[in-house]
Amino acid sequence: MNDRLARVTLMRLAEPGDAVMGRLVASCGPEAAVGQVREGRLDPEFTRWFASSHRRGSAESQDEQITTRLKRMLASWATRLESADPDRDLAEGEESGARLVVPGDCEWPTQLNDLGDSRPHALWVHGEADLRFSCLRSVAVVGSRAATPYGTHVAAEFGAGLSERGWAVVSGGAYGIDGAVHRGALACQTPTVAVLACGTDVTYPSAHQQLFAAVRSQGVLVSECPMGTRPTRPRFLVRNRLIAALSRGTVVIEAAVRSGALNTAGHAVSLNRNLAAVPGPVTSETSAGCHRLIRQGTAVCVTTPQEVIELVGTIGDDLAPESRGPILPRDELNPETRRVLEAMPVRVGVGPATVAVAAGVDLETVLSCLGALAAAGYVERVPRGWRLRPDRSPGR
Repeated sequence: MNDRLARVTLMRLAEPGDAVMGRLVASCGPEAAVGQVREGRLDPEFTRWFASSHRRGSAESQDEQITTRLKRMLASWATRLESADPDRDLAEGEESGARLVVPGDCEWPTQLNDLGDSRPHALWVHGEADLRFSCLRSVAVVGSRAATPYGTHVAAEFGAGLSERGWAVVSGGAYGIDGAVHRGALACQTPTVAVLACGTDVTYPSAHQQLFAAVRSQGVLVSECPMGTRPTRPRFLVRNRLIAALSRGTVVIEAAVRSGALNTAGHAVSLNRNLAAVPGPVTSETSAGCHRLIRQGTAVCVTTPQEVIELVGTIGDDLAPESRGPILPRDELNPETRRVLEAMPVRVGVGPATVAVAAGVDLETVLSCLGALAAAGYVERVPRGWRLRPDRSPGR
């Protein structure tokens, strides 16, 4: 059995994110790990590591429990090994149009190594884009499945805004925020990456069949699950670590206090990735999780794609423009003229001397400014002096 076949077998033996199996593979390699499970005997050094890492309190009182736990894990792997057929899995994957990517391949995203023992053994990738290249400049955008119209609008805007600036969007392909951000990204030419909690040949949710087809044509579907695997709640949560690890940073758009999106945020923090959150209405429960992340200082508040790029991009090169209010015509006036304008009454006319006192300038300056203000349409002359024109409000 070669390395690739062994890794395909491991995808059947252990659940995604199984750190114990990951440690076994790291210590002896995928082929030897499969061999030890087949023989029903684990390397003594690995057994000692497992015992020391799971022992709490008195060693003698827990050794039997630790040994029993390890035996159960080994028995579970061995049971799955009986039905594993790596040749069939490879054939089914290739038949569906997917390709197997393993550590060491050119397409393998090396940032997944940050997951340590929880790193996937291999990935099934289905789509036209190159996974590693797509993730070099990527942002994960996640949020509530039960998104509000506000949330889906913001997600689509972020997806399109990031994509048109050359940043790939990574998400989970679910209802709500995930689907909206993928659709927004597909409006431009940059690839989008959908990380699934099921096999790449399984369309879940089923209503996203057309969306996944579009993702395959412009980006990639990614899964660490074998072909035909159905999604489960634990697999969704474990899948989230891949979303966080593949990207430079994670943005949360609409998340309740108890939300799978916050699980992704936790993985981003543990991996030392940038974390941002989009605020929503303070009365919205679907944004309560985002507000808590911002309030605790765990996430940076962002409101535009440019602010996200500034957070995850190159320091000094990807700065977001400062938000500024509208420039009013009166902003172009010099200080003396503006002071004279501010001193003008609205209803009754007053003489230049009165304006000079109110504005705190000399009479000559007032006479000069009044001519310029009248020519610009700000003031008008009336029988009793000067006043502000009725059609020019103080803010204009």
